[in-house]
Amino acid sequence: MVTIVFSGPPGGGKTTYAKMLAEHLGLRYYSAGKIFRRIAEERGLSIEELSLLAARDPSIDLEIDRVSYEEALKGNVVLDGHLVAWIVADVADIKIYVTAPLIVRVKRISMRDNVSFEKALRETIIRENVQRERFMRYYGIDVYDLSIFDLVISSENLSIDEVFDIIKDFVEKNLKH
Repeated sequence: MVTIVFSGPPGGGKTTYAKMLAEHLGLRYYSAGKIFRRIAEERGLSIEELSLLAARDPSIDLEIDRVSYEEALKGNVVLDGHLVAWIVADVADIKIYVTAPLIVRVKRISMRDNVSFEKALRETIIRENVQRERFMRYYGIDVYDLSIFDLVISSENLSIDEVFDIIKDFVEKNLKH
């Protein structure tokens, strides 16, 4: 059984590559971010509003963490989420961090969520600042410390296929050992 996790900032590409890798390897796919977005929708909140609420209410993160850890323990899964690599580090076989510069990520988020660039920029900056403070306070985790990752890659100047080839080759090489 294998557990592979993708982390990175919003819009970095973690979900794209996690889905591609899960399909390529015939593994299940799980998204912590999708759960966060579902909670926001259920509560009638924007991502920005739920991020601010989660800063005061640790039960939101703890629920996502609990479900993420359960999925990781089942194995044969590719998980993605901003914090998931730290949460499941003790059971993850491979941890990958995918990122891109803020402006690139905001353009992607704007297109993905069909919102203006300005709105996506505002929400992303608030979300990242609130998350960083929250994760440090709740977990003692500095999301800028990437030392736990086996592979760190920027998706900025490469095509989707080029980034995926690097990830796929890395994973296949490391799963053989």
